Amino acid sequence: MRATLSLIRREFTAYFLSPIAYVALAVFLLVTGQLFSRAMALLNETGADGIEYPMQVLLGDEKFWLVFLFIPPLLTMRLLAEERGTGTLETLLTAPIRDWQVVFAKFIACFAFYVILWLPTLVYLPVLLDLHAVWSPAFTVASIAMLAGIAIALVALLLAGFGCNGGLAALLLVLGLGAAIGGGWIHFTKDAPHILEMTAGIDPYPALTSYIGVILAGAMFLAMGLFVSSLVKSQLVAAMLSLVLSLPLVVAAFWRLDRDSGSWLYRIEAFLSVPEHFRNDFTRGILDTRWMILYATTTMFFLLMTVRSLESNRSK
Repeated sequence: MRATLSLIRREFTAYFLSPIAYVALAVFLLVTGQLFSRAMALLNETGADGIEYPMQVLLGDEKFWLVFLFIPPLLTMRLLAEERGTGTLETLLTAPIRDWQVVFAKFIACFAFYVILWLPTLVYLPVLLDLHAVWSPAFTVASIAMLAGIAIALVALLLAGFGCNGGLAALLLVLGLGAAIGGGWIHFTKDAPHILEMTAGIDPYPALTSYIGVILAGAMFLAMGLFVSSLVKSQLVAAMLSLVLSLPLVVAAFWRLDRDSGSWLYRIEAFLSVPEHFRNDFTRGILDTRWMILYATTTMFFLLMTVRSLESNRSK
């Protein structure tokens, strides 16, 4: 467990020392910021020029997906390709850590940085959804447990960040998250009034389903990139191959030929096209289990393939 946490910390810290990660973050925020401005302008329009689902403007736009297509390859290209290129992969594989732990640690570190990319976009939601928050001193056993759990989880993250006892940090994180989730669930479903009351002028559910979608879809693309990175020594080659592997899942949405909606080609395109999943479902508040299962199973498949790739390298 300690070796896995150390590897996660090492890989996660490496992103903040890489200029490519900052470039990816800057471009990502620039594009999402421009789409946010467009969504706000459309929300102020009336009639046919207005919009009903603002998240459709952010995540259903072709410009967003053309930029998103490059993000996972940039984040994953160095994870294992750099280890191969520098010759440190053999050293890593001879360490007292299993292959699946190596893959798990690198994937979690990459996925954590991917989540960080999305955190600044949360500031758009209060404006897009016209949120209003009212605080009240509704201190109950459940609300106190929720607040204490959040504080414990933050302490655990600080301990992990400063390289303190990894086992203690993991235990505190689990306990803190358990108390925060359990206490929050009881407080907001059983207690009245709530410590925080929020009202939205626009249905907030499409925003929730949209973020669930980007988390699951991002995990899928990152797993694909990690697998490609395990096969080659060059980071540039890894990025290019990962991009090519991701193309069918994105560019199918931009293929605007006249097709019969009942044809097999149309059904395949609709099934594989991630932007269409967001345009028609996630950004409209619909959690279609077909797409969620597709993303989850594809993620698991490529992670398992990455483990097999490392195992074959060990046997050489």
